[in-house]
Amino acid sequence: MAGPPRLTPGGRATIIDVAAAAGVSRQTVTRAMNGMSGISAATKDRVLQAAAALDYRPSRFGRGLVTGGDHQLGLVVNDLRNPYAPALASAVLGLAAARGWNVMLADVGLASDSDRMVESLGAQTDVVIGYLGSRAPEWIERLGSVPVVELDPSGPVTRAAVRIDPTAAIDDLADHLVDVGVKHPVVLDAAGAGVPSQRGEHMVAALRRRGYLPDLVVASAPTAEAGAERTERILAEHRRVDAVLAFNDVLALGVLSACRRAGVDVPGDVRVVGVDGLPLGTLVAPTLTTLAVDLDEVAGQALDLALGMLAGELPRSGAAVERTVRHRLLLRESA
Repeated sequence: MAGPPRLTPGGRATIIDVAAAAGVSRQTVTRAMNGMSGISAATKDRVLQAAAALDYRPSRFGRGLVTGGDHQLGLVVNDLRNPYAPALASAVLGLAAARGWNVMLADVGLASDSDRMVESLGAQTDVVIGYLGSRAPEWIERLGSVPVVELDPSGPVTRAAVRIDPTAAIDDLADHLVDVGVKHPVVLDAAGAGVPSQRGEHMVAALRRRGYLPDLVVASAPTAEAGAERTERILAEHRRVDAVLAFNDVLALGVLSACRRAGVDVPGDVRVVGVDGLPLGTLVAPTLTTLAVDLDEVAGQALDLALGMLAGELPRSGAAVERTVRHRLLLRESA
């Protein structure tokens, strides 16, 4: 009979542990895990069951999937054309490099086969963090035993997550709009499948608590082009509008562009606010008021969770572990 498996100090099973648990050699484990011939179906099943019980993942180096670096982190973003994604990637890359980790980037929004991309990322990395959206349950299952940290999850968290919470900053913004005498604000949302975003709903609710009756208008996409197109209609249909609260900074840049072309003074006639705090908001005129989030803090919290899961200090499954990073109101010229 094989003795009990001895895990590594970090709690991560090795090929030796699997071999001991299954009562086979290391070579047999390699054959079973890679679907090679030369072993019976019963032996293969026994090895795979032992590997699953130990949460074992084969070495990336032994499978020839990576050619260098001791540690590999997978980062999932949903559209590198949105300046938010490169800003987040820059924060993650900087912090990961300081800890001796390499980063592999996967853009699931632009991928022709996002499922295959996620599976490939999981096979080549030690931990995965990023925006998984509504596909999170399915993709986390595809990633198997890989520690996963969701960023700003849209649903229940199954493993670990960093929530990005704008609610306090939205309340600060709503109070500011009252103080400066705004009367007719409009919330310009970017919703998917016709359903308002949580951020848009928070904005509307905060304004209503202060006696406003805001309109919720939905852009076709969270882009500057969509923001400009929708703002043209807002200015035509909501003649008394004196503030536009946009879903994100990129959408808000489209609002500024449309106002400029229409001869609408910002902030004299209409105040404009975005969300994210991207550096490009300081490069336009007027500079963009925004609800800013510290992406270095987001990246740091995500890395701490991921590495804690990898080291066995935090659970990889079962009770979810969450951290929260909050936005802050950053007043600039546009509001």
